[in-house]
Amino acid sequence: MADNKPFSPKVLEIDGARTCEEITARIRTFMKDVLHKRGLVVGISGGIDSSVTAALCVAAVGRERTLGLEMPERHSADETLMLSTRLADHLQMPRIPMDITTVLEAVGYYEKYDQAVRSAIPAYGSGWKSKIVASDATLGRGFTYFSIVATSPDGETQTRRLELQAYLEVVACTNFKQRIRKMFEYYHADRLNYAVAATPNRLEYDQGFFVKLGDGAGDLKPIAHLYKSQVYQLARYLGLPEAIVRRRPTTDTYSLPQGQDEFFFSIPFESMDLCLYGKNHGLDAELVGRHAGLSADQVKAIYLDIDRKRATTRSLPLPPLLVSDVPEIDLEGSQKGFPS
Repeated sequence: MADNKPFSPKVLEIDGARTCEEITARIRTFMKDVLHKRGLVVGISGGIDSSVTAALCVAAVGRERTLGLEMPERHSADETLMLSTRLADHLQMPRIPMDITTVLEAVGYYEKYDQAVRSAIPAYGSGWKSKIVASDATLGRGFTYFSIVATSPDGETQTRRLELQAYLEVVACTNFKQRIRKMFEYYHADRLNYAVAATPNRLEYDQGFFVKLGDGAGDLKPIAHLYKSQVYQLARYLGLPEAIVRRRPTTDTYSLPQGQDEFFFSIPFESMDLCLYGKNHGLDAELVGRHAGLSADQVKAIYLDIDRKRATTRSLPLPPLLVSDVPEIDLEGSQKGFPS
C-alpha cells in the first residue's frame, strides 16, 4: 500500500562529513580485518563515481597507497583523460595512464562491433560514429527495445531499431572494455598486494547497470549504498574539481556522446533517484512525481521498470552458484559450524 507521508527531495540530503567518516572507517576495517591488503587500486575516468571512490580511498588509506588507473581507448570522450589526470593531480595520488585500444584491437572488438552495427545500417564503416539508445521507460510499454544511432563522416545521422541478436552482439562487444580494464586493475593490485575498489553507485548496483566481472567487480564497493545525487553531494564535500562535479553522467563507451539516461535509465538521475527512493519506501506515484517532474503515470511506469530491471539483472551481483553447500569461512578464518 502506498505511503502518503510528507516527502521531498531533502530525504536524499546527507551529512558529508559524517558520510565520509563512516565510509572511510569501513574501508580501513575491511583492509585490516578482511582483505589484508596494503593499498587500493581504482580505475579513474573523470566521472563522478570513480572520482568520489578514489577520493574516499585516499582519505581512508592515504594518497601514496591509492593507485589510479587511466584506461581510455579509441572511442573515449576527449575530456576523459584530461579529467582523470586532473583528479589524480588534485588528490596527489599516483596514476598510470594506459590506452587499451591495442588490446581491444587484439581481441577483435572494433571489427566485431562494426559488423553488429552493419546488420542495422549496412553503410556503417570507417569514420562513422555511433551509440545505442533505449526506448523511453516512462511510456509504460512494459518492454524495452534498443536502437542504434550512427553519424556518417559527412554528418548524416541515421537511427535504426536493433534486432535482439544485433543488440546482444553490440553489448557483448562493449563489455570487452569493462572486463579488460578490470583485468589491468587486478594485475596492478596483485603486483602491489592491493585490493580493487569498484565504483557503482546505488542506482547502478540496484538496477544492474554494470558488467559482471567488469566494472561491477571489486574487493569492496564504497559507494554502492549512495544514490547518485548523494555521490554528487559527497563530491562537493570532498572538494573535487568543479569540472568533474559539473559533468553529467555518461557511459563513455560509444564513439558518439551518450548520457546514462539515453542508454539505461530513461530519465535524469535526479528524478531516477527520487523514483527509486519512492519505490523502496512504498511512496505514492503522484507524490513522487510532483518532486521528480513526472506525471503519476510516468512514475508508475518507472516503478514497473525498476522491478523489471531487478528481475532481469538479478544474476549480475550473485557469486558463482554452488550445487552443494560449502562451509563458509568467517572473518577469523575458521569454518562456520566446525571447530576452529
